[in-house]
Amino acid sequence: MLKDPKIGAIVFYVKDIARTERFYRDVLGLKTQLRPGHGGAGEAHDDWLHATTGTCSLIFFRRDEPVGRSPIVVFELEQGGIDDVVERLATRGVRIVTPVSEAPGGWTADFVDPDEHQLSFYQTATAPRRAGK
Repeated sequence: MLKDPKIGAIVFYVKDIARTERFYRDVLGLKTQLRPGHGGAGEAHDDWLHATTGTCSLIFFRRDEPVGRSPIVVFELEQGGIDDVVERLATRGVRIVTPVSEAPGGWTADFVDPDEHQLSFYQTATAPRRAGK
């Protein structure tokens, strides 16, 4: 299906972005950047936090989610084709939690593995949403 997908990000839902930034920046020593929310699908979103560790991004969104709803491993689709990938998953019986939708700087889709672990795909807005286009 996918040839050696790389993990591009790990997403966390947190209660307090400022507290989270202090921990990852001041305690763990990671480089952090607070980024503005985006207005996808007709609604504004809160600011979010980006931290880097090696080649992997840690992304933090403020959400009032139950404990255990994160982290979410995000596979990066460097060549694009997110619509095709998600359609193939669905035809193989994979439960799609969030269909392809706008995300900061691109597109994302969430799905679950057989044990209900949430996973995600992400591609930049500059990559084609369909393969070969």
